[in-house]
Amino acid sequence: MATEKISTEEEVLDTDTAEVRVYELGFHLDPELPETEVKKAYQGIRDQISGAGTIIAEGEPTKIPLAYTISRTETGVGRRDFDSAFFCWIAYEMDGAGHQAVTTAASEEKRIIRFIDLRTTKDEAKHSEEMQEVYAQMAAGELVQEEEATVSESEAQLDAALKEVV
Repeated sequence: MATEKISTEEEVLDTDTAEVRVYELGFHLDPELPETEVKKAYQGIRDQISGAGTIIAEGEPTKIPLAYTISRTETGVGRRDFDSAFFCWIAYEMDGAGHQAVTTAASEEKRIIRFIDLRTTKDEAKHSEEMQEVYAQMAAGELVQEEEATVSESEAQLDAALKEVV
């Protein structure tokens, strides 16, 4: 499990201050988990965040292929390699102590195979949420276009076959 740390000095300032800041926690959940467990793990982190701060934007778990293999050694199991995961993220606003509790909970959650926590802004978080919606719409539109192209090709092949028969 990994976290991105800005610097030791800034980390100390985050935990020692009552100043409210905006953070984003992105995490990968074990791809072999049943859907119900994925939802429970996501909801557990989400509940902890909403209990101590304010959720600004979020992206619910979506199964994705990973750009590279993540390896992890587990007690009693040995090494496990992951080529896919359920990715989710939550942008939230809270003080330093609450932020520290969230990162601790993420590092202790066994169903999370990797996470990153970083400081962001409300505008960037909202933009990420908007972009996620755009990508989802584009993916749905591309699927429709691919299906239409396949149907057109099939119709052309059928027309050609019928002309050969006649």
